Amino acid sequence: MVIAAQGNDSAPAVGRALAILCETYWYPLYAFVRRLGHSSHDAQDLTQAFFEKLLEKNYIGDVIRERGRFRSFLLSSLKHFLANEWDRSQAQKRGGGQISISLDEKNAEARYLLESADPMTAERLFERRWAMTLLDLVLKRLREEMSESGKLEVFEALKDHLMAGTKAPFAEIGLELGMSEGNARVTAHRLKKRYPELLREEIAQTVAEPSEVEDEI
Repeated sequence: MVIAAQGNDSAPAVGRALAILCETYWYPLYAFVRRLGHSSHDAQDLTQAFFEKLLEKNYIGDVIRERGRFRSFLLSSLKHFLANEWDRSQAQKRGGGQISISLDEKNAEARYLLESADPMTAERLFERRWAMTLLDLVLKRLREEMSESGKLEVFEALKDHLMAGTKAPFAEIGLELGMSEGNARVTAHRLKKRYPELLREEIAQTVAEPSEVEDEI
């Protein structure tokens, strides 16, 4: 997305593309900062300031040149920011940059308070939250596909079969949807097949080479 925007040689297009990526993956970075010991308020300020600096200085050019993984690039950039640039940027108020990133601040802390209390490192927590954010994004894409084809009700009834845990029997779901047990089972199988396809598509957007997709998984 970012590379395509740069190809159009349009600064606003690059900014919008970056903003979309940042708003998608901001929570893993917030969780990382919180796990380092910063308060909720400071973590919000730090995460917002980091993204403003990222967009303002066009640091994304570094990852494009290096052809690295977007996940690794964001984390290393955040570490650099926290170590060297926060003191110079803390006078800047949130939202003061040219491009503002929308952070769901109330949801951020509510989600963080649900994190495991075990002594997980900030880096490990970041990786776990990145993975969960990615999986949630893929589930939303699959939901949108089903909705566009007029099958949102089918998706809602069968989505639990994409995850671990207790699931309603196919006979029960078929009765609810007005289809046979066999049709419900086949539709669930198609969803299970489509889900990893979308997962690979999303991961491919954050790595440099197709060969890196499996490693990232």
